[in-house]
Amino acid sequence: MPDSFYDIIIEMKSKGRKLPKLPFKGGAGVMIAVVVAIVGMVTAYYQVEPNETAVVLRFGKFLSTEGSGPHLKVPFGIDRVYKVKTDYQFKEEFGFRTTREGIRSQYSSADFTGESDMLTGDLNIATVSWVVQYRISDPKAYLFRVRGVVGTLRDVSEAMMRAVVGDMSFNEVIKLKRQEIELEVKKRMQVLLDQYGCGVTVRLVQLQDVHPPTPVKDSFDEVNRARQEMDQAINQAYQQYNKVIYRVKGEAQQQIKEAEGRKIERINQAKGDVDLFLRQLSEYRKAPQVTRLRLFLETMRKVVPKLRQVYVIDEDTKGMVPLLDLRDAGAGGER
Repeated sequence: MPDSFYDIIIEMKSKGRKLPKLPFKGGAGVMIAVVVAIVGMVTAYYQVEPNETAVVLRFGKFLSTEGSGPHLKVPFGIDRVYKVKTDYQFKEEFGFRTTREGIRSQYSSADFTGESDMLTGDLNIATVSWVVQYRISDPKAYLFRVRGVVGTLRDVSEAMMRAVVGDMSFNEVIKLKRQEIELEVKKRMQVLLDQYGCGVTVRLVQLQDVHPPTPVKDSFDEVNRARQEMDQAINQAYQQYNKVIYRVKGEAQQQIKEAEGRKIERINQAKGDVDLFLRQLSEYRKAPQVTRLRLFLETMRKVVPKLRQVYVIDEDTKGMVPLLDLRDAGAGGER
């Protein structure tokens, strides 16, 4: 069996057979063959970027998914490649549109109240704007399971946001439960998108601005300012009240502690006096004369240092008055 095209030609000539004629003559056939080869090479090569995943179809049927890097496929449209950014975070805006991002972003002046005005559980209207960030987790499902995945995601997000806001009061939506709303909408969106088989994963639902409708926004702000002023006045009153009450309570506690301290001091002093008297009584009963003398001397030791003048007089002396100089004692006082 011939091993090459050249061997086939040699064999046909040896047997006297005529070679088939090409529809092109001379260099035209070679040129067409070269062009076909180049087109085949070009259409057989494709490059997948690091943040992409390629979905390969053969005759319109899913064949495989390929990661980043250079790849080859069957040329001439037999294999078709669809590249999907699976390592990229997409963003959808609701209630507003960003026309240019930057340090000072610019936003569209169009009216988006149709998607942002919502009815709360207490039958008030709140204007809600939010952002949904998502990634493509299953490129095959993203391309072929649902037509218009982005539109489906927007419809699902708006429906879930209206459902969650409709279960809460106006104040809860405006102030109290913003984080709960974000988490609940994210969870409900993911459940419904998985049921549809959209092949996307919701990464974040973030409320941007929640406020009353524009026609009543000024009145609502006035009410809020009045409530803030009322709360501020109440807080100041409580602050003054606490300041006075705590000061009075502190003074009362201080007086109570001082009284308790004096009470303990008096009790301990009385107990000490009683103990001293009992010891003195015990000693007095043992030696009355000595104890009496000792008590006298101890008393005199306390009294004498406080006297201005001391007179020592013989007990047998009579007529002491002429001997005493009373001028100093009577100066500036009664005689």
